[in-house]
Amino acid sequence: MKHVILGNGPTGVVAAENIRKQRPHDEIVVVGDEHERPYSRMAIPYLLEGKIAESGTLLRHDRNHWTERRIGLVEARAVSVDTDARRVTLSNGEVLPYDRLLLATGSKPVRPPIPGMSLPEVVSCWTLEDARAILERLRPGAKVLQMGAGFIGCIIMEAIANTVGKTGGSLTVVEMGDRMVPRMMTPKASALIRAWSEKAGVEVLTSTRVTAIEANVPRGGLLSPVYKAKNTKERVDVSFGDGSSRAFDFVICATGVAPAIDYLKGSGVEIGKLGGIVVDNRMRTTAPDVWAAGDCTESTDFSTGELMVNAIQPNAADQALVAGANMAGGDARTLGGLRMNVLETFGLVSTSYGQWWGAEGGDHVELVDEAAFHYIRLEFLGDRVIGATVVGRTHHIGALRGLIQTGARLGSQWKERLKADPNRFMDAYLTAALSLA
Repeated sequence: MKHVILGNGPTGVVAAENIRKQRPHDEIVVVGDEHERPYSRMAIPYLLEGKIAESGTLLRHDRNHWTERRIGLVEARAVSVDTDARRVTLSNGEVLPYDRLLLATGSKPVRPPIPGMSLPEVVSCWTLEDARAILERLRPGAKVLQMGAGFIGCIIMEAIANTVGKTGGSLTVVEMGDRMVPRMMTPKASALIRAWSEKAGVEVLTSTRVTAIEANVPRGGLLSPVYKAKNTKERVDVSFGDGSSRAFDFVICATGVAPAIDYLKGSGVEIGKLGGIVVDNRMRTTAPDVWAAGDCTESTDFSTGELMVNAIQPNAADQALVAGANMAGGDARTLGGLRMNVLETFGLVSTSYGQWWGAEGGDHVELVDEAAFHYIRLEFLGDRVIGATVVGRTHHIGALRGLIQTGARLGSQWKERLKADPNRFMDAYLTAALSLA
């Protein structure tokens, strides 16, 4: 039997290895479109900050890892999928037949339709090639503009700020929304993260839109010897929605990602309203013998039962295990993806779980110490904790995930105790665990 896996990130790698464990004699081919050995995008900020070398981003360091496991790696991009003929056409002209296919192509960065986005001084931060481009531009004293303060943007932000700050440079972060990380944190938690980031030297501009980016060339269009000597020929002028304009050395675009599924047009694989591949609890798509896992999917939300795109690596790895097991002939199922975000910003750790935004008919408790940058909010539906947001605390934080995922009923007594002091969630979790034992 031949298994073809499109995507050589963490999802594809985990699935391939899981299939190999259970099907030692099957053929496995993994397709990736970057000229790199399989690596983790989550390691790129550490590379930018100089904490690791490029080798530190690799998912598997042993060069013989793939040959020893008889997993073939093909460098190409999927162009189309014919689910009737059971074959994949690649950008190099090769046609791969398959018996079972896994779609694990992840996400792609989204760039807003702003004039100047194609300039060489506007870079994304998604691939190792992007990271190299950023490192080339991080000259001493560089003034950097970052577009986007979502989850990915905040991870990049720390690495860039720490790097430019050592040489007298600066980082300005622009976010169109009314707050940082609006899709993973409550307004109060976001406000604390912003204050902490500004304390670390980052200029944060929310509710701000970039309207144009232009090459900073002297009037007349000629580069004078003096202009060249100042090494400013690559600077850009950025215009904002309020009519103002400022100069930066380069711009990092971190305005979000979307499922990478362009190659599926005409394939018959169902794409959902959110732009992801629709899968069931076995990670099967609507096409026979085709599975999907990771950031490119629309899967069931554990908390709401609705379809969602849950683009986080832990969720991708869980889905890869389920998909791999089923491609190997098993009957693994997922209970649904849990929204789970863990963000470290200049040493301040923030987390959110489940329905952190609350539910209709539910209630909540919120406790904040702005001076200490401590915050906790628990969301209830009846006597169950269904969501949580925490800033500035790491110990026992997994207990919150446990309370939410088990759907433990606290009873009126423990709910009232948590509403009086939400920091007692560990005690509530232990009590609920004992009652289930």
